[in-house]
Amino acid sequence: MEYIRVTKDNLEKEHICCAISNNKDVQVSSKKAWLSDRFDEGLVFLKSVERGKCFIEYIPAENAWIPIEADGYMYIDCLWVSGSLKGHGYSSDLLNACIEDSKEKGKKGLCILCAAKKKPFLAEPKFLKYKGFIVADEADNGIQLMYLPFDKKAEAPHFKECAKHPHTDEDGYVLYYTSQCPFNAKYVPVLEQTAKENGILFRAIHIQSREEAQNAPTPITNYALFHDGEYITNEQMNDKKFLKLVAG
Repeated sequence: MEYIRVTKDNLEKEHICCAISNNKDVQVSSKKAWLSDRFDEGLVFLKSVERGKCFIEYIPAENAWIPIEADGYMYIDCLWVSGSLKGHGYSSDLLNACIEDSKEKGKKGLCILCAAKKKPFLAEPKFLKYKGFIVADEADNGIQLMYLPFDKKAEAPHFKECAKHPHTDEDGYVLYYTSQCPFNAKYVPVLEQTAKENGILFRAIHIQSREEAQNAPTPITNYALFHDGEYITNEQMNDKKFLKLVAG
């Protein structure tokens, strides 16, 4: 497999979300705008040349859009291989490239969000454990911070206190999200409209800065849905899924 590093120079011509073929789709343009602003902060986006969901996205942990203390680490935003591309060792290829690059940059190790049991849009815990990752910290909702130290003496990263105990003080449904996930550009407005039409108390909070993300009341910031203060899920929803959730 051949891989391409997406940069500011080739961002406009590259397909960064191969599930969406139209580069002018609002989801793609939203994600590309977010990426463009992150490249100067050290973000790396490495993808397969083939059309398919096969990529890794990582950034120095100090610049990551999640509430962690992980100075000197590289944080993996997303490692994603799906469909017919699974089972060919591409996840290992991408992870190894990240490890090599991070070592060359003098990082202490890697860290990534996960969970004891596989959750949507989070890394596969069995794969990470096989690759030597260990759990560094865990929030009350079961979201874990796993890490791969390059030096066994390196201090382990951890969640900030605001993320350890996910909670909001608002009634109804509250969604925290960022533009890191392209699907949010389409489906968050769908949820807002669905809630309005059905008289459901709902508020979407668009996290638009690293500072906001690093102080959010949730370890997952690209999509975190709460109800009456309690965390529910990180799974992106369409109108049908949302109404089914509300109906119980």
